Amino acid sequence: METVGRVPSEPGHAPPAPPPPPVAYEGVWRFTAPALDSSVPQARRAVRDLLALQRVPVDEELMASLLLIVSELVTNAVRHAALLSPEIAVEVSLGRDWVRVAVEDNHPYRPVALMADQGRTGGRGLLLVTAVTEEAGGVYDVEHTASGGKVVWAALPLPGAATSPPPPR
Repeated sequence: METVGRVPSEPGHAPPAPPPPPVAYEGVWRFTAPALDSSVPQARRAVRDLLALQRVPVDEELMASLLLIVSELVTNAVRHAALLSPEIAVEVSLGRDWVRVAVEDNHPYRPVALMADQGRTGGRGLLLVTAVTEEAGGVYDVEHTASGGKVVWAALPLPGAATSPPPPR
């Protein structure tokens, strides 16, 4: 008897398992905002609401980390890129085991994390993003866009993640 549609397995070896089906919250969402201070809390709120609406399994610590990262990245874009980028884009990518937040602007300058200076009131945002991302087991990077701008992003694993965060796009 011939079996159609099956590949016989070798004795002692199980056939490879099919990939798991996508989970309901997987996807990519993108929104734009003016490069204004008022966009910082709006971006935080939009990310928090999206994660809740999609029922992404984030705990309080992960949510706080993501919102801190969004705040710092949007603040940097508003403060340092607004002259060349009057509008910024925020993107949230959700995978089975990770969440990635990214902020894109049209300024070509690649930001650098500055060492903490006790006399300065700012300049520590990227140090904070780096520390929070690494503590969560995530990855962070800056990439140039085809239009000459940049995307600054961080990807963090979801609780119980079986895989590492996604590589850069």
